[in-house]
Amino acid sequence: MNKRKIFNILLSCAVIILSPFLAVAQKANWQNLDLKTDSVFGISTEKAYKELLKGKKSTKVIVAVNDGGVDDKHEDLKRVMWVNTKEIAGNGKDDDKNGYVDDIHGWNFIGGPKGSVDHETLELTRLVRRDMARFATTTDANVAEKDKKDYEAFKVMRSDLEKQLGEANANLAGLTGFKNAMDAVVKKIGKANPTAEDFAKFKPGSNADARIQEVLSEELKKGSFTDFYADQITEGLKYYSEKANYNLNLDYNPRDVVGDDPNNDNEKYYGNNDVKGPDAMHGSHVAGIIGADRTNKLGIKGVADNVLIMGVRCTPNGDERDKDVANSIRYAVDNGAKVINMSFGKAYSWNKAVVNEAMKYAASKDVLIVQAAGNENKDIDTENNFPNHKDLDEKTIASWITVGASGPNDNETLKASFSNFGKTQVDVFAPGVKIYSTVPDSKYKDLDGTSMASPVVAGLAGLIRSYYPKLTAAQVKEIIVKSVIKVNHNVDYSKGEGPDAPKVSVPFADLSISGGVVNAYNALKLAATY
Repeated sequence: MNKRKIFNILLSCAVIILSPFLAVAQKANWQNLDLKTDSVFGISTEKAYKELLKGKKSTKVIVAVNDGGVDDKHEDLKRVMWVNTKEIAGNGKDDDKNGYVDDIHGWNFIGGPKGSVDHETLELTRLVRRDMARFATTTDANVAEKDKKDYEAFKVMRSDLEKQLGEANANLAGLTGFKNAMDAVVKKIGKANPTAEDFAKFKPGSNADARIQEVLSEELKKGSFTDFYADQITEGLKYYSEKANYNLNLDYNPRDVVGDDPNNDNEKYYGNNDVKGPDAMHGSHVAGIIGADRTNKLGIKGVADNVLIMGVRCTPNGDERDKDVANSIRYAVDNGAKVINMSFGKAYSWNKAVVNEAMKYAASKDVLIVQAAGNENKDIDTENNFPNHKDLDEKTIASWITVGASGPNDNETLKASFSNFGKTQVDVFAPGVKIYSTVPDSKYKDLDGTSMASPVVAGLAGLIRSYYPKLTAAQVKEIIVKSVIKVNHNVDYSKGEGPDAPKVSVPFADLSISGGVVNAYNALKLAATY
């Protein structure tokens, strides 16, 4: 699953380098605001409601959130959750005979009779584990000619896994050391929530104390110590611990909880009806961006005002499996979704073909798929990110949009620092920085990522299909791409990782097919002409 890292460790001195976006005070609901009137590069949704949609009728559109789980009881989501009216809740029967028992709000393809998968390995880990068994006794000297290509690929993957595991353990150790040193300084200061001024006044007794003082006295000018600790230290330790102990652990395999045959890609009827799962933060945030209740005067306003959210759980805290992705697409299509949001992606694929076939199926049923481009700051024209447009027919691509993330300011920072890009693989950009949306237990949170940009576009697609229901999926994509706000200036981004990575300046127009940021106002005006 694409997750936005909000921390980066410089191991040489264990300094935390914050994302520049974290310190930016942002207007609420900025993704729906207008560049000219509100001075932030939103998509002009509110302007569209005020000037184009007032008094117009719309029809309900089901938007599937194929993700890690949606909190269907959230105060801002419960009214807009899809309800399978053909199913009788809680009777333990498959009333509608679709193969899924009690699927009231959707389905969970990473759950089973024993519960639900939370942490999972990366696809890379699973591929290395598979090939370690296959090539257990193989060496460069004895590898069979027919196996050479696969064996060389295995060696590259194994090296990648070892590198990533080493980095995760090093970052975990570095962050732990930083935390311990900081805790000691805070204890000496004698306050549970010290300020920047408290750190500035502190008299360090060692080089480590001085470094903590330097970092915290500067960073706390941007926010509170408790927020810094939660967002950077607690989340950082959790992130690297999960990478080392679960995502990159060759001995970890949680799939028994599902009860399926994970190697049988043709198996469809497994899982359970728990659409929330053990960790619904990511999926709930996505769902709120798309369609949080615009009428209840609570929390936030989704992009679309007349959609129903279908929760389809297919992505764990780790990499999604191709089998689950394919089945989640087919489930959404077969149960009436007209738009599917997929805020996930990965660098390796177990069986790309099974996902491609599901994508083709969605296109054949006039369903639009919206996918996040990924958060590695990479050119996915040249580097793998699955699923992708490659090797697919034009009809399928015409019903599939890939989305990069943009920031609030129309300047050199417009491309979100983390966002992937690609002149042939990314269609459009959309707001994905400090997006405030729903998270479990009726709470709200700012998150960054192409995972947040994708549902902005999925919400727009749902909005268009709601007010112009005769338009096809391909036409909706065409309208969204054609109606972007073109960007005619350069943007900066780091080429590589770390604070010493060189910055490059490139035309924003070169980062995607459309060369612009989506705009609801323009899109709805254009839709009216079709």
